[in-house]
Amino acid sequence: MRRMNRRRWLSLSQWLLLVVLVAAPGLQACIARTPQPDWVSIDALPQQARETLARIRSGGPFRYDKDGAVFFNREGQLPRRERGYYTEYTVPTPGARNRGARRIVAGGDPRASGEYYYTDDHYRSFRRIRE
Repeated sequence: MRRMNRRRWLSLSQWLLLVVLVAAPGLQACIARTPQPDWVSIDALPQQARETLARIRSGGPFRYDKDGAVFFNREGQLPRRERGYYTEYTVPTPGARNRGARRIVAGGDPRASGEYYYTDDHYRSFRRIRE
């Protein structure tokens, strides 16, 4: 009886190992998938976002000290890039006492890359701005 249990265990272990080896490449592909945010037309953005985008393209001036700071993409909502690739800018929210939740995140050279993302829920979701 003990031998039968060992044989079953060995067989089960081998099958489990086979399943893991076969499934591993597919799992890695799912984990490594780069997020692709939805798009938003520049005309569909609030006026404050369009004004902030114009300031980004012209190099300022900016209203808030943290504008132009590195955005680390800790939430993983944007495509993975090296540290320092993304910078963030505040989009003023009417009636807010602080910076509010709205931001534009720029990729690469903020003035020239054309890679801009808008969030109105403080980094929970992004939409890439289509110009």
